[in-house]
Amino acid sequence: MAGNSQRRGRRLTSKAGAPKGTGGKNKDSLAGRGRTLPADERPWHKGYSGTEKLPQRTAWKQDKERRAAAEEGRSPKIGQPGSKDTTWGRGGGRGVPGVRGAAAGRGATGGRGGKPTARSGPRVAPGRKSNPSKDTPELLVGRNPVLEALRAQVPATALYVAQGIDMDDRINEIIRTAADRGIANLEISRAELDRMTGGVLHQGVGLQVPPFAYQPFEDMVAAALEQQTPLLVALDGVTDPRNLGAVIRSAAAFGAQGVFVPERRAAGITATAWRTSAGAAARVPVAQVTNLTRSLKACRDAGFMVVGLDADGDTDLYDLEAAVGPLVVVVGSEGRGLSRLVGETCDLTVSIPMISEVESLNASVAAAVTLAEVARRRAVEL
Repeated sequence: MAGNSQRRGRRLTSKAGAPKGTGGKNKDSLAGRGRTLPADERPWHKGYSGTEKLPQRTAWKQDKERRAAAEEGRSPKIGQPGSKDTTWGRGGGRGVPGVRGAAAGRGATGGRGGKPTARSGPRVAPGRKSNPSKDTPELLVGRNPVLEALRAQVPATALYVAQGIDMDDRINEIIRTAADRGIANLEISRAELDRMTGGVLHQGVGLQVPPFAYQPFEDMVAAALEQQTPLLVALDGVTDPRNLGAVIRSAAAFGAQGVFVPERRAAGITATAWRTSAGAAARVPVAQVTNLTRSLKACRDAGFMVVGLDADGDTDLYDLEAAVGPLVVVVGSEGRGLSRLVGETCDLTVSIPMISEVESLNASVAAAVTLAEVARRRAVEL
């Protein structure tokens, strides 16, 4: 019909529907990921052939493939660990006073003139997170946490400072303190520090803390029994590392010979726990046990009285006559208190008398109050 091309509401597009497929809608999500690593460079793949320490799960995959290949009479389809260099080189750099240049290597760029910066450990494909093992060093970030950790003499192996960081009194003290303690100071790009921290707000500084060296449980018990009044502290499912650090500090203050915690579903000695302990983690042995109930039974067999803290305990803390003998004080978790099996394993449960209507005390506070009363009773007996 004449004039239709000028009518209102006329169709300007084809009636045909959109073709199947994404039409490039998802192409932006692929930007910046970089190349896909080959199998022999992936730490999580059974074909990994790198020179870095073989992850436990990768070793398990390779062993499984060897067994399957032996049963089927074929060659195993696995990598040859140590046959391909997957470490990053080292180089020099400039920027922050008193900080050495970061390592140079392939795959990471940053610094002046687009020079590559350092990476440590096995290479991980961009955009993919790796699952660090328990033996992986921890990276403590943030200006105040790093400064407090250095002041508290937390063991550290390296200090990472972002290039072009704004220098203030805290950064100056961090660099100076790390240098005085002989800690390696490395300058890296901010993008590299972002990668190392997984995107956590780091304020341009990170402190690498080595894994904590736990004491064997049997050695800790044997050493405690050599003392005139053995005293140990056990934590049942305490998940906050600050509570763990505070308990260790109280244990050191009131004469306990050791602290032991479960390996699973409980806090371990991290940089946060070490800092909260104010250095007491270096003086009080800490052990990790596979089964807390079995370890408590071992303590009972060794002559200890096992006492659990419970708001509904059958014994008042001020009436605890067993405090003067070999004793294990068990502190429950922040929310549910003692677990059922642990509570049944205890020789008796103890409550802390309170005059207010507060339902319960924080785990670390309850431990401090109990240990203080135990120390008081023992001082009176002596």
